[in-house]
Amino acid sequence: MTKHVTHWIGGKPFGGESDRRGDIFEPASGRVAGTVDFAGPREVDAAVAAAKAAFPGWRDASLSQRAKVLFRFRELVDAHRGELARLISSEHGKVVSDAAGEVARGLEVAEFACGIPHLLKGGFSENVSSRVDAYSILQPVGVAAGITPFNFPAMVPMWMFPVAIACGNPFVLKPSEKDPSASVRLAELWAEAGLPDGVFNVVHGDKAAVDGLLRHPDVKAVSFVGSTPIARYIYATAAANGKRVQALGGAKNHMLVLPDADLDLAADAAVSAGFGSAGERCMAISVVVAVDPVGDELTAKIEERVAGLRVGPGDHPESQMGPLVTRAHRDKVASYLDGAVAQGATLAVDGRDPDVLGGAGDGFWLGPAVLDHVTPDMDAYRDEIFGPVLSVVRAGSYDAAMELISANPYGNGTAIFTNDGGAARRFQNEVEVGMVGVNVPIPVPMAYYSFGGWKDSLFGDSHAHGMEGVHFYTRTKAVTARWLDPSHGGVNLGFPTSG
Repeated sequence: MTKHVTHWIGGKPFGGESDRRGDIFEPASGRVAGTVDFAGPREVDAAVAAAKAAFPGWRDASLSQRAKVLFRFRELVDAHRGELARLISSEHGKVVSDAAGEVARGLEVAEFACGIPHLLKGGFSENVSSRVDAYSILQPVGVAAGITPFNFPAMVPMWMFPVAIACGNPFVLKPSEKDPSASVRLAELWAEAGLPDGVFNVVHGDKAAVDGLLRHPDVKAVSFVGSTPIARYIYATAAANGKRVQALGGAKNHMLVLPDADLDLAADAAVSAGFGSAGERCMAISVVVAVDPVGDELTAKIEERVAGLRVGPGDHPESQMGPLVTRAHRDKVASYLDGAVAQGATLAVDGRDPDVLGGAGDGFWLGPAVLDHVTPDMDAYRDEIFGPVLSVVRAGSYDAAMELISANPYGNGTAIFTNDGGAARRFQNEVEVGMVGVNVPIPVPMAYYSFGGWKDSLFGDSHAHGMEGVHFYTRTKAVTARWLDPSHGGVNLGFPTSG
């Protein structure tokens, strides 16, 4: 074991001894690469106390001062993009180029947050009544917490904390304990950028740390990204404790392919969106809905492309897909293949024994798998597998495909592939999903729009980043002001009305 990761509290690494620790694995080899401290009530209290103490000074910092710190942070993250990508790859397993892309997408939110002087402009109405002006201002909510998943240890936290901090809030991040190093490196870069001590804190751990944040009286807002059962728990628990909550849950993203679509383009997109990051992303395409009569031809094209994918360690220059994050997760994902076949699906591509660049060793390997003739009653269709398994479902018509997608309890992302503009416009209007791609398989919006789904993919009303993020991390205050003319005066007991 070569590394030990601890918390970041009050602008520096935590100096105490944690009662519990967890192992950090190297997915490509299966070996334990280090340990991470787990937070209990003492560490959570310390992090929240540091954030609370930093709040008055950061809240009162000028918008230009906040923007300067954000610009410096953005430049430092960009300069260390390669280092962050290698950290992520070593602990998560994704290939380095994929990890670098994750950092780049996170940077887009930091860039958006650099415009905070413009984003926090309120409204003003002059002379709403005689010599009375009214205006609204946006003010920070207080200590904000973020609870983030293993699959994007840099990008998902950066969907949250740049906007929260830009709005004047201190932030406590609880990243996944599976790949914790990137969060601490980001904390170091915040400090180097000049962020005051205590404005950004990191606590590692499991449910004990999560519950400590959800129930802490000084935490005012909680952001979460993860599975739907946990999102539902986060929302219920935090809301019951009087907190503002945005909890983004799981997904079962469908890609609808109409008969007029370019099938080569659709096959490329399905493979790219289904197997990037080993399928461990909430915006992965996990279901291809092929409208008759293109199912056989499209599936054959997908199989052909999957056969050429190269599986290997994240730092191997030829790797396109790395291992899964843990052995337990690898085994769970693989179990869906046997289950689907038992329920009547066809295993078109079996990824359970992949050829791994450099040899599989004891890593958490599972190659890309394709299930054909999947039906909605199968577990592989109903569950969020969160791995490199692509299911092909056949539909007899556009209407049948829309009925299938609408019946799904998730509503995170979807895509349609077609050359018919009218069909695409109808789809984007009718589909009950929060993010839609037209000939774009992974419709993650740019940072100045907001990210989030519908139905069981979102608990709470606010999506991440964009203006919804700004509104989530601020409260609106309405002010009505009268500056009296010296010549005006007198008592009036009547009810005030607009005059």
